[in-house]
Amino acid sequence: MLIRTPRRLHLGLIDPSATFGRRFGSLGVALEGGYEVRIVEGEAMKVIADGEDRETIEFAIKRMNSAYETGVNYIVEVRRAIPRHVGLGSTTQLSLAVGTAIARLNNINVPIEELAKVLGRGRNGGAGIYSFAYGGFVMDGGVRDGIPPLIFREDFPPEWGFLLVIPELKPGLDEEEEKPVMASLAGRTDVAMEISHRILLGLLPALKERDVKTFGEHLSAIQRLVGKHFEPYQGGEFREDVKLMLDFLAENTYGYGQSSWGPTVYGLILRGDFERLSAEARDYLREHGIKAKVELGLPNNAGAEIIGESAFLERLIRSVGG
Repeated sequence: MLIRTPRRLHLGLIDPSATFGRRFGSLGVALEGGYEVRIVEGEAMKVIADGEDRETIEFAIKRMNSAYETGVNYIVEVRRAIPRHVGLGSTTQLSLAVGTAIARLNNINVPIEELAKVLGRGRNGGAGIYSFAYGGFVMDGGVRDGIPPLIFREDFPPEWGFLLVIPELKPGLDEEEEKPVMASLAGRTDVAMEISHRILLGLLPALKERDVKTFGEHLSAIQRLVGKHFEPYQGGEFREDVKLMLDFLAENTYGYGQSSWGPTVYGLILRGDFERLSAEARDYLREHGIKAKVELGLPNNAGAEIIGESAFLERLIRSVGG
């Protein structure tokens, strides 16, 4: 079985203070180019992956066995990966890929929310879970008891995209580093109220109407507001070491932000403008001595793709024969 996941671009948290009994509430969008993982049953556990990916896979296999008695004898090969701790949702995408494959191989049919809970995902938000399951733009309703519910999902316009800048800087916080921060994060109710207002009467209507300019304006404002929740932990509305890149994105794209803890930053663009903007971005980065990858983030409106082993082999044979 082959599973291809999206990447997850995190567009912000709404209310860490749980004003109405629900904490956080997250926004995200699924992008192409996530994990490609092959999983088959074997005579023993064999994981072909690097570093933390290996640990995540072994953890997922054991959690699935603990919950559903699915055993641990699987051969798992990571053929394409999301870089770890750069803000693109690697742990959730890989965990759900492994869990989903094991469930399918054992004819276990459970909701994505249950699978996520078994795998220890969704403690601070559901953007990664619902990006995996459904693709597109997603928003959850905040954490109360268990996995936060999906409250909005919409295809992301295929003519839109993101200029992604992934600099060679200190990685974002990993899950262990993040735990005390998220546990103590109080946020500001006034900020949460303004974020909510902009989402409901700004961001979502613009998405429905395919108004890239208005969507981008509200996205930028929301990102700056979200940063106010996190100022005590990252030294400002955004990480200080990505400021120059954000200055470029603010000047040259429809909307900009920092995905999760970074260091990935992004600018909303029309995909047809990518070649020009990426060349300008690379010149800008070179002038400022910043080493970074510049990529096109294309929307994924389908979620994870799951290909059975027989279908996978048929595709492989056709490609070789062609």
